[in-house]
This record gives sequence, C-alpha cells and structure tokens, in this order.
Amino acid sequence: MPRHGVSPGQGHPGCGRETESHRSRGSPRLRLLWTGLALALALPDSLVLWAPAGAHPLPAQSHSARFGRLVPQLRNAFGWWNLTCPVCKGLFTAIDFGLKKEPGVAWVGSMATKLCKLLKIAPPTVCQSAVQLFEDDMVEVWTRSVLSPSEACGLLLGSTCGHWDIFSSWNISLPAVPKPSPQPPKPPAPGAPVSRILFLTDLHWDHDYLEGTDPDCENPLCCRQDSGLPPASRPGAGYWGEYSKCDLPLRTLESLLSGLGPAGPFDMVYWTGDIPAHNVWHQSRQDQLRALTTVTALVKKFLGPVPVYPAVGNHESTPVNGFPPPFIEGNYSSSWLYEAMAKAWESWLPAEALHTLRIGGFYALSPRPGLRLISLNMNFCSRENFWLLINSTDPAGQLQWLVGELQAAEDRGDKVHIIGHIPPGHCLKSWSWNYYRIVARYENTLAGQFFGHTHVDEFEIFYDEETLSRPLSVAFLAPSATTYIGLNPGYRVYQIDGNYPGSSHVVLDHETYILNLTQANEPGATPHWQRLYRARETYGLPNALPAAWHDLVYRMRGDTQLFQTFWFLYHKGHPPSEPCGMPCRLTTLCAQLSARSDSPALCRHLVADGSLPDVQSLRPRPPFC
Repeated sequence: MPRHGVSPGQGHPGCGRETESHRSRGSPRLRLLWTGLALALALPDSLVLWAPAGAHPLPAQSHSARFGRLVPQLRNAFGWWNLTCPVCKGLFTAIDFGLKKEPGVAWVGSMATKLCKLLKIAPPTVCQSAVQLFEDDMVEVWTRSVLSPSEACGLLLGSTCGHWDIFSSWNISLPAVPKPSPQPPKPPAPGAPVSRILFLTDLHWDHDYLEGTDPDCENPLCCRQDSGLPPASRPGAGYWGEYSKCDLPLRTLESLLSGLGPAGPFDMVYWTGDIPAHNVWHQSRQDQLRALTTVTALVKKFLGPVPVYPAVGNHESTPVNGFPPPFIEGNYSSSWLYEAMAKAWESWLPAEALHTLRIGGFYALSPRPGLRLISLNMNFCSRENFWLLINSTDPAGQLQWLVGELQAAEDRGDKVHIIGHIPPGHCLKSWSWNYYRIVARYENTLAGQFFGHTHVDEFEIFYDEETLSRPLSVAFLAPSATTYIGLNPGYRVYQIDGNYPGSSHVVLDHETYILNLTQANEPGATPHWQRLYRARETYGLPNALPAAWHDLVYRMRGDTQLFQTFWFLYHKGHPPSEPCGMPCRLTTLCAQLSARSDSPALCRHLVADGSLPDVQSLRPRPPFC
C-alpha cells in the first residue's frame, strides 16, 4: 500500500518470462501468447519498482481481474489451432521439457531482457542483471505451475482437460471449541506497570551508499557508487541519507541505535525485517547474508541484553520476494537463508522457535508470563512471491499452525502478540480472508498486531465478520528506518500494558521518532533523533483500542485539518509537495479500514456519497516489495 505518491504494484524485477514451444509448428504464435500471459501476471507486480514518486496512491489490480480479461483471448487464440486435450497436454509437456534445458532458459532470459528494454521498464543494464538473477527461478516456477499440462490445458480448454487452481480459494479449519463472548480489555489500574517495546522495520542498509552521488539517477536505487554525479545545478546525496529513491548508509543505522537512550529504556524489541537495500536486480546470496550478519551484530552491539524478536522481510531473500514453501528442496529452497537466520539469532530465540524458523521462517515463544509472541513469515501470503504460483494454499501450513498456537493460548488464558513484515491487508485474497477470520475468532486472545513493509505510518482495522461494523482488532503498521522514497528515517516505540498478573498486554499508546534529514545534513550538524508525535495526544484518542482508530478514520473524513496532520505524520514529517485532495483522502482512509484484501464492503460507509465510483479500486499497494 501506499507510500502515497509512488506507483503501485511494485515488486521483484521478475520481468515477463516467455516460454518456448520446443519446435512445435505453432511456435511463434505460442511464444507471443505466453509472452502476453507472462506480462499480464508478472509485470504489473514486478518491474515497476523503479517508478519515481508521484503524489497520490494508485489502485491495485488483482491477479483474478487480470486473468478475467486475458483468459478469453487465450482461449480464442488456442481455438485457432483447434487443439484437442491430448495435443494440448503433449504440447505443454514439450514446453516444460524444453524450458528446463539450458537453451530454453537462455531463450526465456533473452526474450525477457528484450521486453524489459523495449517497454523501458528499467535501464538496459538493470534489465540485463535482473533477468539473469531471476530467470532460473522463474522458469522453475512457471514449468511447475502456469505451464504445467494440467494447469495450462485446464485454463485454456476447460475443466474436462485439467484443473486450473492457481490462487484459487481455500479455507483453514477452526477448532470446534465455541468462541467465547467478546470481552474488551479493561483499562490498567493507575500506576500499573507499562512496558516499552522498540519497533524496528525496513532498515534497508545500502553497502554502496556514497555521499555526493546523484540522488536522482536513472536506476531504481540511487545515492550509490554507480549512480554517478548529479548535474552542477543539483546537490548530491547527503551524508546521513537523502529525500529520494535512496536507502541508508550504515552510519545512519548506527546513529539510530546509539541514540535510542531518550526513547528508552526498552523491555524488548520487535524487528520486522527488510535488512538489505533495494538494489534488487543485483544481489547475491552472499550479499544478503552480509546484510543479515552486519546489521544483526549492530543491533546486538547497541541493545545489549534487551531481547530482540525478529520477523522475516521480503527483501531478505534473493531473488527478492522469492520464498519457496518447504516442499521445495535443494538449491531452490530457502534453507540457506533460514539456517543463517537461526545462527545469527540463536542468542535471542529458544530451541523450539529456532526449529520452526529453520523450516519455514516463523516461530512462537513466550517472552514473559501470560504473553505469547508469534512471528509470522508473511512472504507466504505475498502477491509478489512467485513461488506461490505452484501452490498458494496455506503455504507451509502456517495459518493452521497459527490457529493451534492461538487455541493453546486461549486454553491457558494467555494473550498473544503477532509480528510480521507484510500487513494482512496486502496479502493474496484467500490468505488475507482466512487470517481475518482467525483474528475474529480469537479476538479475546489477540492483544496486538505489529507489521511494517509500507514504509509509512498507518494501521489496518479488523471488524466482526457478521456485520463488518464492530471494530475488534487493529494492526499497527510502523514507518521505516529507510528514507526510500523521499522520507525521513524513523522508528516506533509502543507502550504496552506491562508485565504483571492479569495484564491485558494491549497497546496503550505509541510514539514515532525521526531524524530530520534537512537539519542533519547541514554542514557541521550532528544527527538528532527526535520524537515526532505521540498518537493519543496528537489525535485526541481516548485509548488505543480498535474503536478509537475506527472513530479517527471517520473524524478525518470530515475534518481537513485533522487529516492533514495524519498525512504529514504518515510520511514521517516529509509529505509530497502535491496536496492530497478528496479522492486521495478517501483512498488513504479506506486503506486504514481494510485489513482484508479485495474487500470493498469495508469502505462502503466511507464512500457512500459516491465520491469514488469504484470502491474495489481504492486499495493502494506498497511499492516496496
């Protein structure tokens, strides 16, 4: 979802991979056909990563919507050959066989590079590097999913010839235990302990950041050694960071961590991933592991004995967003990453948590009596995780595992915090709707949800499924440490009902801290991290419970000054220069109500006056995948 003002649907640079017909007599036409399918699926969510900032959020488009328009064209084109089912399956068996051979992969890469350059999706060198990085994984995925004989022929010739179930609907099972009556948390007694949780997300360390280089280069990521110098009329990248499509030098992260004193002390840290930079077209496994170990060591150095609980971001892997479910084995698997995380984080996590981390990148533990912490691998819900084309049904069994954890916590009388990187409202529809259902079932047990990924300061509200009118939970989406794109560096601190018997463990308030880059980059200046705002004080909230955030959204609909305050803080004190008018405002507010993807009914009251004709199109999406 937004950074408002950045083009939507950006993600991994897995540009359209076309497929070879393996000497079939219809080869040219078939290649064009699958080029079209590849572009329809991949490009809108992939290669637009390098679009510079605009001012307003733009609508997303679901996979199903794109397929809805594409499938009739595909069927008509295949009808031109008058294909029978056996011929169709034989054809795609041959395609899969041919693609897996080295010449097939090379042909896909060559065509993808040409398309990338032709469509000016990225600079030529970026196109070349991105394709080389992605081509092996993408060919493996496409031959096991979209191009498998059963899937492809089921799509093109109907269910009598195969079964197309990519991104089809599915449901997890909930226990037969009746749901307890909703019990809103009681306010803590005066003087009750309050815990402070430091929340770090989207650090995006750029090893090659270089002061003075061009912050507006042609590449997707600038302020780097390969960005060149800016024109004489424009300043170069600042010492501490830059308001542009740039990530952070290590010294800025050191400054953040060394300057935490006034915001502390902290009882624990939630750290929700995205450690490497956005140079996603040119990253090796060695690069990603260097980022993991370097930044983990930095966190340990400055936070010392404070327990840190991490979650896996979508940028940790390479290719970016590439997180195969555990049934993918061998060199394509994510074991190289999960094993390195387990080693780096073993001083923070117990053996039970390290075990599931090594398998699927998620875990659960008990940081204190009465509280269970669950760290989800949200890449298994991601629209941009191309491995889910093979099978998107509850990848790694993570949601069913989550249900088991929540039921066990309910049985014990414990409360639960969930942390993760990608927010649930940004997920594939079935995953998002199942998660929404789980949150509704365990509303009494779930005390807090904490995510990142969007780089801006926002939230997502959950409602009862029966009426979609009773707020029952809120997911907090904290702003990024990185400046990407055009932001101040920042971090979040949550005040939580503290560690005592009977604690609700809910969020009582939160504070956001930033580094004002304009001031920090002045000659002779030193960085000064300052509190930007306190949520309850700034927004006039009676508490930080879901109903208060629901009311805030509807107050902002009619109060321009209040919304402008939100808009300023949403961008960490550095909003776009172009104002956010009413369509932009309603789109932004709709996003705060939408913890369930592809669910326009959640905004029906917000836009009931008809200001925006297509509620389905209101859902902005993050450009940072």
